Amino acid sequence: MALRSSHPAPKTPGNAATTVEDTRLFTEGDDLYLAMLASIRSARDSVRMESYIFSDDEVGWQFTQALVERAAAGLEVRLHLDAAGALGSSSRVMECHLRERGVFLKWFHRWSWRHPLRYNRRNHRKLLIVDDQVAYVGGFNIHRQSSRRLYGDARWRDTHAAITGALVDDATRLFDTFWHGHRHWMPAQRGGLAPTLVSNNSRTCRHRIHCLYSDAFAGARERIFLTTPYFVPDLLTQQRLIRAARRGIDVRLLVPSKSDVPITRWAAQAFYDVLMTAGMRIYEYQPRMLHAKTVVIDGDWAAVGTANLDYRSFFLNYELVLASGEPCFCSQLEQHFLNDLTESLPITPVNWEKRRWPGRILEAFGWIMRRWL
Repeated sequence: MALRSSHPAPKTPGNAATTVEDTRLFTEGDDLYLAMLASIRSARDSVRMESYIFSDDEVGWQFTQALVERAAAGLEVRLHLDAAGALGSSSRVMECHLRERGVFLKWFHRWSWRHPLRYNRRNHRKLLIVDDQVAYVGGFNIHRQSSRRLYGDARWRDTHAAITGALVDDATRLFDTFWHGHRHWMPAQRGGLAPTLVSNNSRTCRHRIHCLYSDAFAGARERIFLTTPYFVPDLLTQQRLIRAARRGIDVRLLVPSKSDVPITRWAAQAFYDVLMTAGMRIYEYQPRMLHAKTVVIDGDWAAVGTANLDYRSFFLNYELVLASGEPCFCSQLEQHFLNDLTESLPITPVNWEKRRWPGRILEAFGWIMRRWL
């Protein structure tokens, strides 16, 4: 039986983009890219952009041309890309095209024989800020796989947000400090359930997003709805979810049945037994690759961003999350979750026990490799 939200569902929950006061949510790449490109092309002062993947494909070149046009018009245009994320997707041709036409392009942690380990710490953030007036943050990369127009019905399922208002100032400073190598600045956390941008490194906490989610799970009263493409939880996260389920909280986890990184799916499945034994319900999304990263607690607190529920996002990568207790924001993310469950299959303890031994071997391998995924 579907659980009813404590807040009214949005009037048009099936829409790909819905407006919530100062926040607009996107679940379709074509709609998001259209809005982002429109914002860039209307820029009058500056464009700041970060992306983990920025592909040399139809979508990447649309953004490249829009950035180049603004740079040619005399605007300050900065683009920060992750070297590991760009591997195999971006190109030297695209890089030269951007640089030669006035875009300030910076690579995060390019490979160095002197510092090989830093290549493993990645800038996984996706952030676009235009004229200090609007900011976009969420799970979407810049690539054709997220476009229904280009990739068809198999396009990736993801979630992104556009924000306006005072929070954009925080986004601007998050970009600027990171661009200049200051990795530990974080905005002052607003009181109560006010919208907040949270990065995972601050001067007082190296694992801020991990702490944020752990505290949210521990404080849940009724339900915890989690969507993540890569579920490889550390021990504390497991414990918080297990304790919540054992005290009667409705804990539901939505993960993909199809993954672009199969070993992460094997690692996730290694945790299924213990979680289901505690009472947690697990669903696998069927239609396509699930890449959204959302958390909804009790229908009155929610988060969307770049952080997965895994070791890499919690302890290695640089991530960015929009967290808020704004009622419509929470209601819409909860409705998106419930809608996705209608296209998902539940994993039941009885059926899970019947899985074949090759799958169990792969799970064991994924579990061994979990800290390095």
